[in-house]
Amino acid sequence: MKKWYSLFIVLVLALVLVACGKSDDSEGKDKTSGDSGEKGKTPDTLVMGFVPSQDSDTIADTVKPLADRLGEELGIKVQGKVMTNYNALVEAMGSNQVQIGFIPAFGYVLANEQYDVNVILKSVRHGSGTYKAQYVVRADSGIESLKDLEGKVWTYADKGSTSGYLFPAYQMMQEFGYDSGTELESDFFSNTIAAGAHDNAAISVYEGDADVATTFDDVRTELEKEYPDVMDKLKVIEYTDEIPNDTISVTKELDEELVTKIKEAFLSFNDDKEMIKIMNEVYNWDSIDEASDEEYEIVKETYQKFKDDIEL
Repeated sequence: MKKWYSLFIVLVLALVLVACGKSDDSEGKDKTSGDSGEKGKTPDTLVMGFVPSQDSDTIADTVKPLADRLGEELGIKVQGKVMTNYNALVEAMGSNQVQIGFIPAFGYVLANEQYDVNVILKSVRHGSGTYKAQYVVRADSGIESLKDLEGKVWTYADKGSTSGYLFPAYQMMQEFGYDSGTELESDFFSNTIAAGAHDNAAISVYEGDADVATTFDDVRTELEKEYPDVMDKLKVIEYTDEIPNDTISVTKELDEELVTKIKEAFLSFNDDKEMIKIMNEVYNWDSIDEASDEEYEIVKETYQKFKDDIEL
């Protein structure tokens, strides 16, 4: 009887050990599978997403050396991808098709709110981590102030642009007593045009297709080579409050150690004239600095004022 009892105990222990082994193996596979949606993922190819502030073909050609260099630093293939607009970039990061996003403040707020995208770095221009949006009109238009814009045609890059739309729209809503961006567009302006890029918006005013463009400060310098008289033909009538600079943000799925390496690699580019030249050609960045979510609280607050009325 004792022999049978001992044999029974041995069999039970063996079955328990086998079950535990399978459980451990299963957990190990879950932790290292790298499926989409899990944290700690290191993709075979990192995709950097950009939004046009100028001609998209120009950006695509310009950022390739940046992607190649970052790939060398990280030991991972890096690809640059130009998106159609800010919202497309946010959605691409949400679906993890793009892991590193060069997104402005408003785009970052959307990406952070909807998909837990994290800001790691910001641009520095002229020694500052902030900038302003401007209202550009033709010098011979007779428009001298914001109130003169009533009944006119307003053009902007797109509604996902912080300086192109969000801050100017909110400023004018406050100025003229509108409760939403939709009301502002339909009741104050005779028409609005989404130009797709800041330079396109300014060119629309230059060529007489729109009365005012809201852009980053100062988009005219981008156009001087092609339009030598742009500084004389276009004038600035107003500026918005300060806006936090553009971000380099990453998706939540990326491995933390990889994120640290990405941050360190970009910061090292501050000492590389060739890389900073590329950043300047693409977005007028003079250098790169560390950034935190708290710095973008002003943008979050502004967005909340009329988030339900802006259809992106």
